[in-house]
Amino acid sequence: MSIPDSVSNIGANAFERCTNLTSVTIGNGLTLISYDAFFACSNLTRATIGSSVTNIESDAFGACSNLNGIYFKGNAPVASSIAFLEDSNAIVYYVPGTIGWGLMLGGRPTALWVLPNPTILNNNPSFGVQSNGFGFIISWATNISVMVEVSTNLANSSWLPVSTNALSNGVAYFSDPQWTNFPARFYRIRSP
Repeated sequence: MSIPDSVSNIGANAFERCTNLTSVTIGNGLTLISYDAFFACSNLTRATIGSSVTNIESDAFGACSNLNGIYFKGNAPVASSIAFLEDSNAIVYYVPGTIGWGLMLGGRPTALWVLPNPTILNNNPSFGVQSNGFGFIISWATNISVMVEVSTNLANSSWLPVSTNALSNGVAYFSDPQWTNFPARFYRIRSP
């Protein structure tokens, strides 16, 4: 099941005891997952949480006995210490380069989420115009290199490499001090 970006919160008991639910992907508009929202969804194995979630209340995912992974796209939310109560197999995964993560969240251990492709984090304070240029954090896998390419015209599709960044602890910061020299500047990242 996918919850669209237009939803800003999931109310208390919204999907409680929903045994048909095996996975859920929560959109990037959501900020709150209320208490017991997914309580006792016994067949739920995976939850992917959008980048704007800031609060997860008590037992939001409690008693989801088959829950293995909760994958967060954004910074660490404030979570009740029993948000994942009785989910003994669940691991909380987070994107390298996001902030606020500790060893545990909601009573469950955390681990880096190794993404299938390099990603530009656009929900971080270092994204966009900075004092030394236009910059962003690249997230992917530790000790892998990522090439940043630029183009001034997307219709022409001429991409030029400007930087190769080695990701330490799964992240690297890219800054382009030349961005003001062009009427438009577009970026893409790829594995070299």
